[in-house]
Amino acid sequence: MGQEQFAAIMPTISADLIAMITDKQNISEEEAIKQLYASKLYAALEQEETKVWQYSTSMLYALYEQEKRTGAIIFPDV
Repeated sequence: MGQEQFAAIMPTISADLIAMITDKQNISEEEAIKQLYASKLYAALEQEETKVWQYSTSMLYALYEQEKRTGAIIFPDV
C-alpha cells in the first residue's frame, strides 16, 4: 500500500478504535484519544509496514486492552 493510501485510511481506523474505547470503557472521546495515542499499539499502527492496520477494530481493541493489562502486546499471526 502506498503512503498516500495509508494516510487516507488511518483516520478511519483511529476513529473506529476511539469510538470502541469510548463505548467499552465509558470514558470521554478526549480521554480515549489521549490513551490511544500514548499507547505502544498506536505507535505500531502508525507504521504501515507493521501491517497492524489490517486488523479488525475488535482485534485492535483486544490488543489495546492487552497492553493496558500487561504493558506488552503480542501480535497474532494472521
